[in-house]
Amino acid sequence: MKPAEQKLRDLYDHLEPGDRIEVVHGVTVGSSAKWSTTTIGKVLRRERRRHGLHFRRNSDDKVFSDVLILARDDGELTTVTIDEFTSIKKL
Repeated sequence: MKPAEQKLRDLYDHLEPGDRIEVVHGVTVGSSAKWSTTTIGKVLRRERRRHGLHFRRNSDDKVFSDVLILARDDGELTTVTIDEFTSIKKL
């Protein structure tokens, strides 16, 4: 695991409900369109969710994603999936 990935994993593993964080998520479309989106909020919980995003996989394959459920300042609840294009900063 790369040092940046390990740092992200360690921070994610130590987040507690009530922590205020900023999540920056990189988005890439094709080979040239790249941008990022930022979400700021209070951690409500972290989860590992099972999903079936992959096409033509065996039905017994287990695919999981780490997610954060955040409460934004305006009260909106949002879910952010954590991947290799994500950075987290405690505020």
